[in-house]
Amino acid sequence: MAEQEKTYHVPVLLNESIEGLNIGDGEGCFVDVTFGGGGHSKEILARLGVGGHLYSFDQDADAEKNAEGFDEKRFMFVRSNFRFLKNFMKYYGVEQIDGLLADLGVSSHHFDEAERGFSFRFEGKLDMRMNQRAGKTAADVVNTYEEKQLADIFYLYGELKQSRKMAAAIVKARQAKKVETIGDFLEIVKPFFKNEREKKDLAKVFQALRIEVNHEMDALREMLKGATELLKPGGRLVVITYHSLEDRIVKNLMKTGNVEGKEDKDFFGRVNAPFKLVNRQVIVPDDEEMARNPRSRSAKLRIAEKL
Repeated sequence: MAEQEKTYHVPVLLNESIEGLNIGDGEGCFVDVTFGGGGHSKEILARLGVGGHLYSFDQDADAEKNAEGFDEKRFMFVRSNFRFLKNFMKYYGVEQIDGLLADLGVSSHHFDEAERGFSFRFEGKLDMRMNQRAGKTAADVVNTYEEKQLADIFYLYGELKQSRKMAAAIVKARQAKKVETIGDFLEIVKPFFKNEREKKDLAKVFQALRIEVNHEMDALREMLKGATELLKPGGRLVVITYHSLEDRIVKNLMKTGNVEGKEDKDFFGRVNAPFKLVNRQVIVPDDEEMARNPRSRSAKLRIAEKL
């Protein structure tokens, strides 16, 4: 298991996030909605007693293989998008949970597997689906979306100033030849970026496509809504984010109780919110972790407790 986890995904902010769950006597019910390589789940189980239980979600078939060997009496792997958190908890007869952990980053495994199409470092099909059983691919998006839709994706999800020009170039290029591979796509978008910023800007382009393909923002909103309803008083919501879009949603939810950040105040001007912040300042990896695991450099950990 240790070797498999090492090659699949190295967990970020492991100790800080598990401590944030406040597992206590280990007899509660917890959820890890981003199983991945199983690193966080493994540590949660290590702290759970015989009466504790962990449900772990992941829609990727590759991740499911990492669940082999886990204690079936205290652990349940749920192969599903975490947006269906509440539905599956109801299915398993769980009305309340003591804590939920979400590591929203893409697993290292996905970036390192050329055929998954998540990285511009490799040649391969332009796929980017977390769940390869269903849904449109990144190639489908690039070849079928209208120019304005593409521009909106690159601007909203990638925060790219060249979004309109890139969209126009893609639409023009696909009229001559269908965009099927990473190489096809890079040939179109690379001219828009200066050499010194090329890698950072390409990362934003691929991020934007990935978010659209997997409906990540909608899934996150639905999961957080379900978590808010499921957590019992004193239960902990622990979330690791990697970019400003998802971090803003999580921060809003924890501060106001809704992802839009709209404050509902009582007669005395006090904000009515279902959570209290456990860490007023966002937690980030230390220098040692960032050196050991470069993927952790953009990570932010937020923890809130249900009132």
